[in-house]
Amino acid sequence: MKKYDAIIIGFGKGGKTLAADLGSRGWTVAVVERSKEMYGGTCINIGCIPTKTLVHLSKVAQYSHFTTFEQYADAFHKAIEEKRKITAALRQKNFENLDSKEAVTVYTGVASFLSPTEVEVKTDRETIVLQAGKIFINTGASTIIPNIKGIEGNPFVYTSISIMELDRLPRRLAIVGGGYIGLEFASIFANFGSDVTVLEGGDKFIPREDRDIADAVKTVLEKKGISIRLNAVVQEIGHDAGKATVVYRDALTGDTEQIDADAILLATGRRPNTEGLNLQAAGVKLTERGAIEVDDRLHTSADNIWAIGDVRGGLQFTYLSLDDYRIIRDELFGDGKRNTGDREAVAYSVFIDPPLSHVGLNEEQALRTGRNIKVSKVMAASMPRTRTIGQPEGLLKTVVDADTNQILGATLFCAESSEIINLVSLAMRTDNDYVLLCDNIFTHPSMSESLNDLFNIK
Repeated sequence: MKKYDAIIIGFGKGGKTLAADLGSRGWTVAVVERSKEMYGGTCINIGCIPTKTLVHLSKVAQYSHFTTFEQYADAFHKAIEEKRKITAALRQKNFENLDSKEAVTVYTGVASFLSPTEVEVKTDRETIVLQAGKIFINTGASTIIPNIKGIEGNPFVYTSISIMELDRLPRRLAIVGGGYIGLEFASIFANFGSDVTVLEGGDKFIPREDRDIADAVKTVLEKKGISIRLNAVVQEIGHDAGKATVVYRDALTGDTEQIDADAILLATGRRPNTEGLNLQAAGVKLTERGAIEVDDRLHTSADNIWAIGDVRGGLQFTYLSLDDYRIIRDELFGDGKRNTGDREAVAYSVFIDPPLSHVGLNEEQALRTGRNIKVSKVMAASMPRTRTIGQPEGLLKTVVDADTNQILGATLFCAESSEIINLVSLAMRTDNDYVLLCDNIFTHPSMSESLNDLFNIK
């Protein structure tokens, strides 16, 4: 048995940051990661970094104005190679950042609890028992594989991870699921020249958004050639030597239809990675949705065990995993005032082309609160910056409290929205009313100055 001050299971954003911090304070720390391909966590290996690299390179392909599918296919192949180089470099850097610290030991193996203070680690060479008074679970989440006939063993079926390892661009891509991950990949592959069909089982396109925003997004995606089919409940996926066939039922008409594809992406959501951890031995409870149950300071049902990032459920963003670290750091070394309840105005971006970004309440949500509200909308094309960069598509929308001038939320579907949404978030977090953004002096021509017009509310 090897004893440490802390054990961190998983090498994600929050866990690796915590490990480095604890090590610098003189704590002995064991970090357990089941795969050498996942040093650094989801974001740099299979999430944010590789997908956004492909988003960028797909736009470069669009700007190239290729005339043949073969040219797009070559650009795609080069993009995958570039993505691999970037992720490999970051993965190595993340490993070295921890491995170089004398107080931190990285174990590559599968962890499972023996008790609230003991963790068994099975590596390629041996089985080790680790003990610590404080344990942090940071195991992330993985793709949900739906129960659809024909998926198992089908060489044409991919997850969001495996599809980024394709060397050959598919001419026809079918995406099962119309959520944000599916739409990001739809936009990427359409920009590279694939014929993309999105099969969404529900009757609403991106139901979390207001209908005017959803309609604007749908229009832009369809302009790219993406076919979006609602009420498409997939029944079966077949294949032969050359292609796959997706059979689906129209939930409205009851008709059965099918499409052929060269690749099928499962974009049906993600679930917390808890399998194999033997959480019962540690006294750690799960929620009804299979996430680790935590309080507002990220403690599990076992007082000495915390959960960080996607494994605890909720929104799956790397920046929230980082903030989880800040909450734990404050408890261990600060005044203990931080908790998940003090997170306000957390923004997110969906990196379709152009990106869709949101913070706070949308119009439908604001109306349900009973507030007296004002709504403002601006077309992206009215902004000079969109013309200078050749990206006039999109719609900007905000909701404010008519009685207090408080910004309740904003949705920005436009070029560079992933950056400017942070200005709205900052204004909300600092309790500034919308007049700040209406009257602020922004550079010109910039997308930021769109906030002058958006918040020019009468």
